[in-house]
Amino acid sequence: MRVLVAEDERDLAALLATGLRRAGFAVDTVHAGDDALEALGLPVCEAGPRPYAAGPYAAPSPYDVLVLDRDLPRVHGDDVARRLVEAGSPTRILMLTASSAVEDRVDGLDLGADDYLGKPFDFPELVSRVRALRRRSARPALPPLLERDGLLVDTVRRTAVRDGRDLDLSPKEFSVLQLLLEADGAVVSAEELLERAWDAHADPFTGAVRVCMSKLRAKLGEPGLIRTVQGVGYAL
Repeated sequence: MRVLVAEDERDLAALLATGLRRAGFAVDTVHAGDDALEALGLPVCEAGPRPYAAGPYAAPSPYDVLVLDRDLPRVHGDDVARRLVEAGSPTRILMLTASSAVEDRVDGLDLGADDYLGKPFDFPELVSRVRALRRRSARPALPPLLERDGLLVDTVRRTAVRDGRDLDLSPKEFSVLQLLLEADGAVVSAEELLERAWDAHADPFTGAVRVCMSKLRAKLGEPGLIRTVQGVGYAL
């Protein structure tokens, strides 16, 4: 659900972020390798202390996918990829490069990148690759079709239907509904929804989750499917 775009060309980074948000992802952008390491919860200085021991990734808000330009300033994209893999992060890496040489693709994959895309590229292909990497993340594999109480959600085509009626959901509403369905009846806190469906700049005091939930309930219609667990969160 969460994507970090590390791209030094600011106009391209902005275009990537806009397109990925329209596809339903929460996106943050950085323009240098050291900023990417910081956003990923990794020490900028390789010789410095690591914030966690070897083993499962322990950053507070890991990203599902890192879209990583290989030729980043200050810290090279290769070093970012290598150190992310060494840390045991579940974040998947889609490496971007202007080079089309086979040797460069092999080098990038050997460093730990999960996928490789040469510039220029077709944006729909990038979105498709990001979605595929998200499905391959360290979280348990989930089916592309989610069903519950007459609700059918296709997480690949990003369509939602209830009792044969198409639901016209915004990307944010779809993301929240998908998270609730994936929880399989368990309560999801507002904090978790905010962390996984919004970007890092979301203000936790704006009531964004509550407003989104109200709109989502209205579109789902009656009988109501989403219940509020007072002081805890929401469940489907």
